[in-house]
Amino acid sequence: MNAPATAPTALLVMEKERREDVYPPEVLAGIGRLVTWQAPPRTREELAAAPDVLRDVDVLLTGWGAPVLDAALLERAPRLRAVFVAAGSVRHLTTPAFWARGIPIVSAAAANAVPVAEFTLAQVLLGLKQAHRIARDVASDRRFPRDPEVPGAYRARVGLWGLGHIGRLVAGHLARFDLEVVATDPAASPETARQAGVRLADLDELFATCQVVSLHAPQLPATEGAIGARLLDSLRPGATLINTARGALIDEPAAVRVLRARPDLTAVLDVTHPEPPAPDSPLFTLPNVVLTPHIAGALGTERHRLGQLVLDELRRFTLAEPLRHALDPARAASLA
Repeated sequence: MNAPATAPTALLVMEKERREDVYPPEVLAGIGRLVTWQAPPRTREELAAAPDVLRDVDVLLTGWGAPVLDAALLERAPRLRAVFVAAGSVRHLTTPAFWARGIPIVSAAAANAVPVAEFTLAQVLLGLKQAHRIARDVASDRRFPRDPEVPGAYRARVGLWGLGHIGRLVAGHLARFDLEVVATDPAASPETARQAGVRLADLDELFATCQVVSLHAPQLPATEGAIGARLLDSLRPGATLINTARGALIDEPAAVRVLRARPDLTAVLDVTHPEPPAPDSPLFTLPNVVLTPHIAGALGTERHRLGQLVLDELRRFTLAEPLRHALDPARAASLA
């Protein structure tokens, strides 16, 4: 089935390596029934080499490897009416010139949040069992501990820093367990906290009283390096810190010092700053650091969910229905 004669003209621009993961054949076929393709897919570099292809484009589809939506690109795309991004953050590609045009931009952050929240849930449950710490002790002592003391997933306290989309998803997962969940988020209202099933608390209480603390705050000037030695050293014995947000939230040198002095603690770091760490970083060798290479977000077929969100939003756009995942400048700044 071909697109109708009045269909918008579209162009797909993103890196080639992950294109089929994000836009699998069935999703591309669905998009093709809604739009007229202006040209075959391009990479950002190919677009830069021949930008005139944008002249008649109404809809720009993209993902990882998106072009920067600056004044030069916008001048080449006078008909551009919407941008659909099959990825989470749009901070790196939006500019004041773009926002000034008033063009709607859709982010698939909600779809990318799903596997991040699932990964976090798994690590929270492992942290409540102190599975990583006990595994270290077993390997070191070559014996099984007898009846180890762990909080377990019954009436323990879990802390979330950030109640954005991912934080709320994690809170929703944790609501299925008999746990107390507290959260820190200066932008969250009491009603938001109530709907998420959490109690609001300050960051000091979060670190001092929770057996597991999970970071879901955006990277902003006010949050960079906010997790330093004082907060980390206030963690309860055997506590677990999880970071799937941004590595720069943690003062890494301070974290290394505390983790060396507190072998009872565990840090599960899916993100670092820089990323990856320098080859000589102690994060590679500290026994109480679980280091993973940014795998919490969508991988493999999980990425199909991002393209499906774009397809669903594109369908709404062609039917002149309200977009569910369009961003405004203020919200875009929080999607770090």
